[in-house]
Amino acid sequence: MRILFLALLTMIPLIAQVPQTDTRSGKVTDTDTHFVARTYSRPEWDARRVELKRRILFAAGLATMPEKTALRPQFTGRLEGSDYTVEKVLLETAPGFFLGGNLYRPKGVAGKRVPAIVNPHGHWTYGRLENQPNFSAPTLGINLAKQGYVVFAYDMVGYNDTSQVEHRFTGKREQLWQFTPLGLQLWNSIRVVDFLESLPDVDPKRIGVTGASGGATQTFFLDAVDDRITAAAPVNMVSLIMQGGCICENAPHLRIGTNTVEIAALMAPRPMLVVAATGDWTRNVPKEEFPALQKIYALYDATDKVETVQFDAPHNFHQPSREAVYSFFRKTLLGIHDGKAVKEVNVTVPDARDLLVLWNEKMPARAKSFQELFAAWRQLSDQQSAAEMDLKVLRDRLAMTVEAHPVANVLAEKAQGGVVLSRGEGDRVPVRVRPGAPSDMATVLVHRDGAEAALATQGIAAQGTVYAPDLYLTGSAKTEVVPRHVHHATFHPTDDAYRVQDILTTIAYVRSQGARKIRLQAVGDAAPWAILAAAVSETPVELVAEPLSANAHWTYDDWLAEYCFIPGLQKVGGIRTALRVISAKK
Repeated sequence: MRILFLALLTMIPLIAQVPQTDTRSGKVTDTDTHFVARTYSRPEWDARRVELKRRILFAAGLATMPEKTALRPQFTGRLEGSDYTVEKVLLETAPGFFLGGNLYRPKGVAGKRVPAIVNPHGHWTYGRLENQPNFSAPTLGINLAKQGYVVFAYDMVGYNDTSQVEHRFTGKREQLWQFTPLGLQLWNSIRVVDFLESLPDVDPKRIGVTGASGGATQTFFLDAVDDRITAAAPVNMVSLIMQGGCICENAPHLRIGTNTVEIAALMAPRPMLVVAATGDWTRNVPKEEFPALQKIYALYDATDKVETVQFDAPHNFHQPSREAVYSFFRKTLLGIHDGKAVKEVNVTVPDARDLLVLWNEKMPARAKSFQELFAAWRQLSDQQSAAEMDLKVLRDRLAMTVEAHPVANVLAEKAQGGVVLSRGEGDRVPVRVRPGAPSDMATVLVHRDGAEAALATQGIAAQGTVYAPDLYLTGSAKTEVVPRHVHHATFHPTDDAYRVQDILTTIAYVRSQGARKIRLQAVGDAAPWAILAAAVSETPVELVAEPLSANAHWTYDDWLAEYCFIPGLQKVGGIRTALRVISAKK
């Protein structure tokens, strides 16, 4: 009888409840969280890959691609080897922005088209010039050239010849416009593929990419968004226990709800080799990350297209790792399937000064300063937003910017003077309710300091029953917050984005109570939250906010950085775009 009773209990659905504490303020995901890989069906993954690619481009500020202007390659020097050459090249990847690199080429291939390799580097001191046992970009480039590939090894931003911006530049103003090292580096990588495609000795249908550490991060971001990549070999970075330690790997929005393994899996079903080491965060690859990747490749019946190898070594791109990459590209790009391992040959690495493009040379006169580049980015962003006439596209971009999600089911429990709401995502939204005269209109009243301040405001002509929420960390919702990780916005919406979501949750609850019309009324500087909520809300609302103007003080960078910080907001047109969307709804 006891067994039967327990069995019956398991058949009773659990009733979801409003959490006792708002878990958004508690322990949160960060770069060192141990993720658990999700399992997908093919239809689920097809939808997921579209979503992930969109997220990567959005976080990089490339949701609307800039124009691909002329690269104007400048070849400033050439070194001759017995069967290879090394050239110094400067590319203008955007007007006034220059990328330095070295082009390694095989000799004796005149009139032929050979495979090409895109080679970003990681955070070694000398970047693409580094030459030491655990990492040597020149050794890699020369060996690949001797094997028959054209290779372009290029700088991360802030390294060597690519010095117009610092590598770890960041700030709230830049993040409002999604002007980040990650975005610049991804754009540079895309332009490197353009450059290689333009070379007469390169086969555009055989382009591979490999890099280690931060270079591996660039590897899987590039192959995720650029289908021209034929084969990829990320080295010592595909991990469920570490998501990259630098700002160049962790732009805001990038990893909300996802992780490196899912991003790497976007390469499927194209060939990929995952190189790992026992002495870093790829130590679990054989038992965790690689099986997860195999499951994605299995959706395409392509498990033979993904491989892994692990070395008993510290974090590296050492000779054994390089040799594994050589053998992988031999199969996937040269099409040689004889099973032979490719061994590295000893080479003479040129002096670093002979590899630098700008050694004893000046940056081109048209090179822009950081502030000029940032100004050009802002101008381009404004032009792109103004040129977009599809209001649905603009609304969707705003929704992604504020990480707003439709509220399918509002959980509610009674509380003194009102209710407490949740949408089942660990959120807890106290709402004060002030009954009004019978009306088909209800009012959601928001104030920067919470419900009590909203209800105490003089001169508010609210209609019907008034619902005043304590938005995230305001009013009675103020609580002690676990210290934020430096890359918090990479994994989570910001506080202000959560407040927009809480308004949407309150609107959904008011609608569920039978209100036919809803007025969303903002007091003072709560206006930006209300405007954004009104723009993305699936439930029509009548917005009341002063000053309701595209030129209000809260449309400016400095004010938003302080009082409504939502990365990417200005990139998508900010409050002006939200007002356009609201106007179109009327």
